Amino acid sequence: MEVIEFLIDEESTMLEAMQQLDKVAKKVLFVTRDGHFVAAITDGDIRRWILKKGNLDAKVREIANYNPKYLLEEEKTKAKEFMKKHSIEALPILDKESNILSVVLWNDEEVEPQRTLEVPVVIMAGGLGKRLYPYTKILPKPLIPIGEIPIVEHIINRFNRHGSDQFYLVVNHKKNMIKAYFNEIEKAYKVDYVDEDKPLGTGGGLSLLKGKINSTFILSNCDILIEEDYEKIYNYHNKENNLITMVCSLKNIKIPYGVIEISETGEIESMKEKPELSFFTNTGMYIVEPKIIEELEEDKPIGFPDIIEQYKAKGEKIGIYPISENSWMDMGQIDEMEEMRRRLERDE
Repeated sequence: MEVIEFLIDEESTMLEAMQQLDKVAKKVLFVTRDGHFVAAITDGDIRRWILKKGNLDAKVREIANYNPKYLLEEEKTKAKEFMKKHSIEALPILDKESNILSVVLWNDEEVEPQRTLEVPVVIMAGGLGKRLYPYTKILPKPLIPIGEIPIVEHIINRFNRHGSDQFYLVVNHKKNMIKAYFNEIEKAYKVDYVDEDKPLGTGGGLSLLKGKINSTFILSNCDILIEEDYEKIYNYHNKENNLITMVCSLKNIKIPYGVIEISETGEIESMKEKPELSFFTNTGMYIVEPKIIEELEEDKPIGFPDIIEQYKAKGEKIGIYPISENSWMDMGQIDEMEEMRRRLERDE
């Protein structure tokens, strides 16, 4: 990996920094001013900024840490020890003029932490998958293959790698095919099924778990993949004492038209040629407290976003955990499903 890939100018935008962090697949970038190293910016710095300020137009210089960790060239032999002490996975090596000569990276195996996310995971796997017709005429949506394995197995494997080994699938449409699939494969985790007799939506099906889950749990739709550190999300949820934490992804959409704003007198107030909108959107993954299950009315169809609205109206603490656009894959529609397949084939 080239040093230049880690460098970002302090006048760059936060959105550019998020895109670059995705590209280097590390958690830190090194900030330069006139080509010289002056600061560092991490995915955590950006996340804290978003949660505190909510401003997506910020410059890197407003967010970066101007007291960064680094070593001079003659100290390079101490790099691994220094990185271990300070829990960092990328360290710049500088000359006396603050030019970055190289970046020392941990070997992936050496920094792979022990996974301890022993949290039950509930996957909503009962939908009809109408947007993926005609695939779902034959297969239930959770079993649609992305590469060599079905989407729901991709989801489970990611949580399992982080330490989760108890999964609950809320099933309805073509449910016996789902059960048959998981009964046939070898797996290092346990799958329990919750049968919906009638469609209860992305929230109502949780009422069928009364008495089965009494700890914080993760809720996921069956058509999304989140490439993030799940433990970080879980720890953030606990630290903030949230009732529910919604994982939200940045979305950038370029409007392919000139956008006109009209004044009260019917004149043109402003014109923006093909503007780009940036906002956060619900990915369909949540960290949830068990109180939600216990308080749900049985057999009543309801979407999970509606449950959130109800608790929000009561003054309960609902938080968000922002992730970058590249960290979220959605296969809700056929073109998105093909894009997910291309990305997974490239990455795996």
